Amino acid sequence: MAVQCAAEQEVAPQDRFDYFWNQRGEWVEEPNVRRGGESGVQRVTGSDGQLLYAKRQTGHIYRSWLHPFGRPTVLREQDALIGLRKLDVRVPDIVFCGAQRDPVHKWRALLVTKSLDGFDEIENWYAGGGRERHGEAVHDLVLKDLAENLARMHKGRWQHGCIYIKHVFLRVTGEGESAKAEIALIDLEKCRQRMTASRAATHDMKQLRRHSSFSAADWEKLVYFYEAAFGSAIKGL
Repeated sequence: MAVQCAAEQEVAPQDRFDYFWNQRGEWVEEPNVRRGGESGVQRVTGSDGQLLYAKRQTGHIYRSWLHPFGRPTVLREQDALIGLRKLDVRVPDIVFCGAQRDPVHKWRALLVTKSLDGFDEIENWYAGGGRERHGEAVHDLVLKDLAENLARMHKGRWQHGCIYIKHVFLRVTGEGESAKAEIALIDLEKCRQRMTASRAATHDMKQLRRHSSFSAADWEKLVYFYEAAFGSAIKGL
């Protein structure tokens, strides 16, 4: 069994997988069948009252040259969360990650992360009038923080691999000149390191362009901030 960490310290280490596996809550992403198994996300509450998200998987694996027989995708996501946090990319905190293989059946795997308190999907912020309420100066901060988080990820050669706008979360605090915009990235189970930073950057930025509703002017500004942080231009943006 692979384990990262656990908040419920009163639970013996060897029992933590079952402890978290047996937690139940509201489905925020209903189990779907893919990659030879099932994967879904539930909202649960920790023993300290902390809101948590539990990605629960059965037989949900990926294969690579390092893992030709398959490895649970939450373990790849765990690797990405740890790697991106080292690069100061804002991502959810890991509470627990583990996987068990039943010799008769399939992998069971679990990734539990803390809620991004105060954050919401960036599209919800737009739809709720956040841009109009806070003004264009704050919106520039939003684009700049998004660009800088993406650039730090890519400079570390990490490619998100599924960077749809729904995977971009935002928290805006304060007003006027004291306002602060913070971006966080979620759903990193397809994240992996590429041979070069430019490959990671090109893939993700083009994918984000296709799967977002930024206007031409906003996209141009995002790219300006991105290339300033990345240190070079990306062809095709």
